[in-house]
Amino acid sequence: MALEPLSFDHVDELVRAASEDRRTYVFAHVPEGTDEMTRYVGLLLSQREAGLVKPYAQREITFDNHLGRLVGCTRFMELRYAFGRGFPGDPYPDEVEIGGTWLAHSAQRTAINTEAKLLMMTQAFEVWGVGRVAVCTDARNANSRRAIERIGAVYEGTLRSHRQSYVRSEGGMLRDTAVYAVVAQEWPAVRENLTNLVG
Repeated sequence: MALEPLSFDHVDELVRAASEDRRTYVFAHVPEGTDEMTRYVGLLLSQREAGLVKPYAQREITFDNHLGRLVGCTRFMELRYAFGRGFPGDPYPDEVEIGGTWLAHSAQRTAINTEAKLLMMTQAFEVWGVGRVAVCTDARNANSRRAIERIGAVYEGTLRSHRQSYVRSEGGMLRDTAVYAVVAQEWPAVRENLTNLVG
C-alpha cells in the first residue's frame, strides 16, 4: 500500500471507498457523500497548514506493483515538541499519535492497516526520531483495540470523557479513550512484528 499526502483530488475516490458498506463505522468518523467528504478533506488540509496534523490517503498497490484504488485515510496527529528542540515549523516532533484511520469495508481485515502502521512508525521513529507513538481508540471499540494490540502497542490506560464520540446516536457526547503506545526502545521488536505480519 502507499500513503499519499491528502488533497482535494482524492475526494471522489474516498467517497467511493466510504460508500461500500458503512455498518462497521460505528466508532469512526467516516464522511458520507461528496459534500461531507469535501468538508472533511478541507478541514484536514487547514489543520495541516496550521501544523496540527499530517493526513494521508491510503492507496492499494496491485499484485503487479501498480497503483490501485484509494481505500481510506489516516493521519499523524497530536504532534508534540519537547522544550528546547521544537520550534515553529520544525518538521520533527518528539511525540505523535497515529489516528483518524478508516478503511473501506473491503480493505478491512487485510494487511493494509498493518502496512500503513509500519510505514508511519518507520517515518516517526527512524526519520523524525520520536520517542513515542500513540495509537488511541474509543474504549468500547473491541475490534480496534485487538488490532492495536496485535501490532505490539502497549495499553497505557483509559482517559475518561476524553474526546468526542463518533457514535451518531450519542450526539457528540464525550467518550472514554483507550490509549496505547510504542516507545523508541520497543520499536525494533514492533518493527519486526509488523514486518512479519505484512509478510
